[in-house]
Amino acid sequence: MPVLIRSAGRVLGPLVLALPALLVACTSTQPPAPTPTDPGSVAVDAARDELAALAAAAQDRHMVAQYVYSRAGQPDRTIVFTSANDGSWRVDVPGGALGGAADVSMAATADGLFQCALPSAGRPEPSSCVRLGERDDTIPRRSDPRVQHPLTDWLDVLTDRRAPLAVAPANAPEGLTGTCYSVDSTSASLNAPLDVGIYCYDRDGTPTGVRTGVGTLRLAAPPGPAPATVQLAGPVVIDRDPLDTAAPPTPDPSDSPSAGTP
Repeated sequence: MPVLIRSAGRVLGPLVLALPALLVACTSTQPPAPTPTDPGSVAVDAARDELAALAAAAQDRHMVAQYVYSRAGQPDRTIVFTSANDGSWRVDVPGGALGGAADVSMAATADGLFQCALPSAGRPEPSSCVRLGERDDTIPRRSDPRVQHPLTDWLDVLTDRRAPLAVAPANAPEGLTGTCYSVDSTSASLNAPLDVGIYCYDRDGTPTGVRTGVGTLRLAAPPGPAPATVQLAGPVVIDRDPLDTAAPPTPDPSDSPSAGTP
């Protein structure tokens, strides 16, 4: 019997000595623990996804709606936005040209992109429209009232996950309602894809308000049903240029003929 015990001891001895080494080897080959996910980055990604979903719903939201446009130093104006069932759109902008002296209507139809001059105190002529280009062309900067962008082409930017944007949840600014997001540009380019600011939406995709550096757009009343298509405010003409947003320069009195000059 003693012989058996000594034999077992000789067998177990190397195993006992080798066990810690095996445990160390197994431990050293364990994969590294995953890096904890940053809760802040998760919230930012979720906000970006939520805003993209609301902007996509806004693209499918066909309606007629009135918005109050407020800008520092100017009286409030009522903007009428029409998004028709065929995808055409029209935005009527009081004071949208000639430094606020002329009313204009911006529209995009299957025939192209248009600016229509409306009768107003600064321009009493009948309505007429000028074709600016193809439907998806960029409006010339000098003729762009900009107020229509949050309701039209900037929705494409908000739904594009490749666009250089930083999105975060935001409280609704005073006077605005809906779910709001702060949108900033992460691009170093001077030509940002949209104006940074606060963008707000109802849960069905209706834009309820936007606040940017150029003013605040606020939904004034529940939207109405959309027409089948939009109609231009007047006939298309080719004998005039689009109206500029800026006021025309004040004539220099020195350039005018003096009184009594033939």
